[in-house]
Amino acid sequence: MKHRHHLPDSNQDQAPVDNWKVLKNLLPYLSEFKTRVLLALLFLALAKLANIGLPFLIKSIVDQLSDSNSSISLESVSGSALWVLAPIGLVLVYGSLRLANVLFGEIRDTLFGRVTERAMRRIGYRVFQHLHKLDLDFHLNRKTGGLSRDIERGTSGINFLMRFLVFNIVPTIFEILIVIVIFFTQYGWKFATVTIVSILCYVLFSVKMTEWRNRFLREANKADTDSNSQAIDSLLNYETVKYYTNETFEANKYDKNLATWERARRKNRLSLFALNGGQALIISVSMTAMMMLATIGVQNGEMSIGDFVLVNAFMMQLFIPLNFLGFVYREIKMSLINIEQMFKLLAIEPNISDCNDAKILDVKEGAISFENVSFAYNDKRKIIENLSLSINKGETLAVVGKSGSGKSTLVKLLFRFYDPNQGSIKIDQQSINLVTQDSLRKAIGIVPQDTVLFNTTIIENVRYGRPDASDDDVLEAIDMAHLSEFIQELPDGLQTMVGERGLKLSGGEKQRVAIARTILKRPAIYVFDEATSSLDSHAEKSILKAINEISSDATSLVIAHRLSTVVNADKIIVLDKGTIIESGNHEQLIEAQGAYYELWMSQQKDQTQ
Repeated sequence: MKHRHHLPDSNQDQAPVDNWKVLKNLLPYLSEFKTRVLLALLFLALAKLANIGLPFLIKSIVDQLSDSNSSISLESVSGSALWVLAPIGLVLVYGSLRLANVLFGEIRDTLFGRVTERAMRRIGYRVFQHLHKLDLDFHLNRKTGGLSRDIERGTSGINFLMRFLVFNIVPTIFEILIVIVIFFTQYGWKFATVTIVSILCYVLFSVKMTEWRNRFLREANKADTDSNSQAIDSLLNYETVKYYTNETFEANKYDKNLATWERARRKNRLSLFALNGGQALIISVSMTAMMMLATIGVQNGEMSIGDFVLVNAFMMQLFIPLNFLGFVYREIKMSLINIEQMFKLLAIEPNISDCNDAKILDVKEGAISFENVSFAYNDKRKIIENLSLSINKGETLAVVGKSGSGKSTLVKLLFRFYDPNQGSIKIDQQSINLVTQDSLRKAIGIVPQDTVLFNTTIIENVRYGRPDASDDDVLEAIDMAHLSEFIQELPDGLQTMVGERGLKLSGGEKQRVAIARTILKRPAIYVFDEATSSLDSHAEKSILKAINEISSDATSLVIAHRLSTVVNADKIIVLDKGTIIESGNHEQLIEAQGAYYELWMSQQKDQTQ
């Protein structure tokens, strides 16, 4: 029995994130540019050292200016000239350090930017590729809008995490430690203690408040994802919405999600006010305490005016990056959640996978056999029951029956979108479970009942059957599918855009594009799943002629509701509740006057009427 995939739900309350596991998963993607990473870290250190040196220069300038003003006399003009030149030199050094700080930061960003962008590209590609490897069951249960948001947030989260973790959190911690050491060695334990207590209070308050605020952000994300999923689902089914005049109903559903998003954003905004207010209080108290200590030190003659300025400058430098701590911490936490969400997608194992020693399918004759195959989507819905059939080389087997009898399920099993619960399916005596899915599906061409086209031109949609095909091959396939006359009537011809999911074309036109696409693929085995269901009688005859031409030397499986399309099949089987109740060619089944005869007479009656 096939189990359903458990899709990672970005909308539910998030379990605690394993931060180290997320970072560990990211490391392989960062190791591609080891030299760049090391150079970026070097320039990060240089920029931070230049930043730490600035307060010392300000102190020296202030002290020298103070001393020069108090010691200049009329008798020492030459000495005063030296006092004037010394501060000017320090100001020039200060300007050079300020420039170096900015340049080192820019070089650091430039070096590390390439690393981050490549990591985002590699992971994005891997997730996209992995999603296409997952089986049909996963994609039937997915929410496209929410899934696209998870991927978008995950890749954006990598960029944010790398930039702020490496360039904000780590350098700030580095600078705090150095400043505490400077205060302790230069000015005593009181200054160091006030700094430590201030920063601890600030960090703890910011972290606790941010954790409290995260639930409002999650609510906003949930509403954002829900509204996005609903909007995409509604737009993809635009025609259905119009048929049933449910525009207002869809808009109200969308507005309901937006209202939830609005409430969550309002709570988020109010909580941000509390966070910013608390941070401002801690900064004000800390700065006041440090300035009070420095003022007392100056008054007692233990510190100079330059020392007073230095203390103020260091505290300002520390609290400027810390001022963004709440925002950075929250975003890093959300980035970790979003990245983990994306890695959870990568961790999903497909129900259908190649075996370890899977071989390439070697198709010589294209003979197909179903041997005692049974299949059910779940315990309450059995679809195929102990079914056996065979199609020899070059034969056409037609499968007919009422809706829900299991006809299309045979196609899904042949393509190995699902594995049978019991029994086996073989092509040229090779079990499809033991060959690669890629080689299996390359050997089979299908014209599906519901043809979905890409939002590009007609010629590119046909070329999708064999992307490396030449224009001549594509035009030949278009001609064989009797599309040429229709295309010539279009103003843009082959360059006509078909719209999203091919909505600009009729059902019959889309099916002819699908037929041309399959003709271009030139597979060994053809599957036609209600391939002419959207065609009128005249077009059906033309298409059937084309189908017979391209599949004359190939094995063909035809799923048909309209029996007139399969009267020339080598063999016809009638399915009922997943079991073969009749088989033979058209004449034999008509003579038997069984289920096939009843279907035939019913359709002939409908056609006559």
